Amino acid sequence: MAIWEKALGPEHPNVGQSLNNLAGLYAAQGKYADAEPLYKRALAILEKTLGPEHPNVAQSLENYAGLLRKMGRDDEAARMEARAKTIRAKKQ
Repeated sequence: MAIWEKALGPEHPNVGQSLNNLAGLYAAQGKYADAEPLYKRALAILEKTLGPEHPNVAQSLENYAGLLRKMGRDDEAARMEARAKTIRAKKQ
């Protein structure tokens, strides 16, 4: 990540996407506490650089929602899923 951030800048969309992917890896390994801040940072970067209604933002929201469900935080997950669904509906 440090190489990406140095080469592209800390708020480049590719950095956000890489953070999202790394968070997914941590989540798959059961490292939920490590995954959550990465999803949050990825979302912040993607929303800022691509816009809050970009399909990549929807995907990151869905990924983060999956983590929240694994953590038993269903209400938060439902909000993320609803927002992702709204984004996807606008793009159709």
